[in-house]
Amino acid sequence: MIGEFLQADLEEIIARKAWDELRDALSELDPPDVAEILTDLPAADTGVIFRVLTRERAAAAFSYLPVDEQEELIRSLSLEQTTGLVAEMTPDDRARLLDELPADVTRRLLAALSPEELKATRDLLGYPPGTAGRYMTPEYVAVRPDMTAAEALRHVKRTGRGKETLAIVYVVDAGGRLVEDVRLGALVMADDSVSVADIEDRPLVSIPAAASGDDVVAAFERYDRVALPVVDADGKMLGIITADDVLEFSQRKATAEMQKLGGSEALDRPYFEVGFFEMLKKRGGWLAALFLGETLTATAMGRYESEIAKAAVVALFVPLIISSGGNSGSQATSILIRSLALQEVKLADWWRVFRKELSTSLVLGTFLGAVGFCRVSLWYALGWKDYDGHPFLIAATVWASLVGVVTFGSLVGSMLPFLLRKVGLDPATASAPFVATLVDVTGLVIYFTVASMILKGTLL
Repeated sequence: MIGEFLQADLEEIIARKAWDELRDALSELDPPDVAEILTDLPAADTGVIFRVLTRERAAAAFSYLPVDEQEELIRSLSLEQTTGLVAEMTPDDRARLLDELPADVTRRLLAALSPEELKATRDLLGYPPGTAGRYMTPEYVAVRPDMTAAEALRHVKRTGRGKETLAIVYVVDAGGRLVEDVRLGALVMADDSVSVADIEDRPLVSIPAAASGDDVVAAFERYDRVALPVVDADGKMLGIITADDVLEFSQRKATAEMQKLGGSEALDRPYFEVGFFEMLKKRGGWLAALFLGETLTATAMGRYESEIAKAAVVALFVPLIISSGGNSGSQATSILIRSLALQEVKLADWWRVFRKELSTSLVLGTFLGAVGFCRVSLWYALGWKDYDGHPFLIAATVWASLVGVVTFGSLVGSMLPFLLRKVGLDPATASAPFVATLVDVTGLVIYFTVASMILKGTLL
């Protein structure tokens, strides 16, 4: 809303080249609001805005832009402007940007950084993607355990400017090992003469640099912190991860899981940044696998060709039966994948889940079967379809088949994520289309098996 409100005004100010007026207008906005406005402005105007902002404000707004717009902006600025912009970014934001940019642009920017900035950025780029080390920032406030509260507060005032957060102060010994962390509020409220090491606060919680993004998110959820320290194998302090870093990881993770659930590989980048052939590769493999799976459906249909030839009316309900099984399986797998991701359900809970899905799916199958029975009976009563003179046998076949197919679909859909997690694979690869394809084949077998039993001696 802020971007829409100011866009026309800013374009008019830029057209008049009233740079002082533009600077004053932007100075009243927070960096996220400036970034929102930038996304709505023409590319030529975006470069102008960054030229009138101070380095600190420009870097702050730049960090909120999508990666594709960051790259476009970098190409529109001079090397000196770009270097100043990137140098003002926090090391973790800078590392993620350089990781996304083309290799030639990354090399050019790295060469222009100061030795200290270059070392901090390379240290972060040295950690595998998706780990705590890649998301941390080495900019934090640390105090020595032998400092008094008064000395520590003076140290915070002296060194805290430009740090990502001052909410937590970290107590680090002479060897660089993390001793504890203290909330700034607890430090302020402590007596001036009390040693920092003696200030009572929450138990220390730290994250190994090699921890996965999932472990980081779980730690933030469990301990309810705004920032957590990152340490190496020896317990030495490396940096901190803040809540905004976790939100970014969670967004990427959720996006990847949603794309996998849709039956494709995760894109890993914004939609318009994925090239034509890369898009074909990410989607074509899954579509081919699903297509080959559906050929088994045709094979199953061929197996019951004689039954279909005897009573074509039986084939009328094939789409109804297999789609119900696929829908129930897709529901179950989507629910369980998310529950596993949120750790609401653990691997050891598979038997409880099995029993719950068994009872639930039996009731759902019975309900859907009753709807199907009523539908067949109603069509017959209204004279719209005679079902070869055996409407109630057909209705009973549909009912019994739906109970079996819905139950089977739910059980397969709920157990497959557990199986994938057990063998070390991402449960999200148990996509809804994959489960639906698997259940289609078994649904046909169940339907025609039930039909052959109920309709034997009449239509079959």
